[in-house]
Amino acid sequence: MHPQFECPWDVTPQEAERTQLALAARVTLQDALPATVRTVAGLDVAYSQDSPETFAAVVVLDAQSLRQLELRAVRTAVAFPYIPGLFSFREIPAIAAALAQLNSTPDLFLCDGHGIAHPRRLGLASHLGLLYDVPSIGCAKTRFFGHADPPGPHRGDAAPILDAGEVIGAALRTQHGVKPLYVSTGHRVSLQTACHWVLRLSPKYRSPEPLRAANTAVQTMKARAAPR
Repeated sequence: MHPQFECPWDVTPQEAERTQLALAARVTLQDALPATVRTVAGLDVAYSQDSPETFAAVVVLDAQSLRQLELRAVRTAVAFPYIPGLFSFREIPAIAAALAQLNSTPDLFLCDGHGIAHPRRLGLASHLGLLYDVPSIGCAKTRFFGHADPPGPHRGDAAPILDAGEVIGAALRTQHGVKPLYVSTGHRVSLQTACHWVLRLSPKYRSPEPLRAANTAVQTMKARAAPR
């Protein structure tokens, strides 16, 4: 699969911020998913500790059985600097290389990152979903922007992530007693639906199965590439 429009990656941080502000106005915060979501892609990125390289993986699962249907992983050079709030410019080029190898178009992206829970309302999940015009959800282990009180202790308990009174995401407990995940709309998915899918895709563990599979893929590739 390929992007729906060109996005420049070789830019200054200031240009990247201006691009985020422009693209954020195009993000859809309401549900615009297929009538039946059949496949979900988990997307993750890891970095080499020994060289300026990144490892990106896309794992497509059947949305009902959670059976793995396809896996594509790539190893590429990192070009953009490490700047919080601009991770999409550092990571999407690698993710795009993996997506280009897919034989199918997933119905939903689940990204290890944030959506609109971002100072310019365009985190990795929003940027990627908009770029490919695929419904997308941001699902991160740590909060990046905004304030959230701890949710209740039970699976499904949630607390809003707020920025000056605006709800930009949710701290969601996916399993009883474990740390919450930070969920936000990426593109074409409401926050309520995003939380529904994160819970549905997390039947046993804190992290949703598509992200667990993608993380395993990038960590395996990273380990194989490490000097011995």
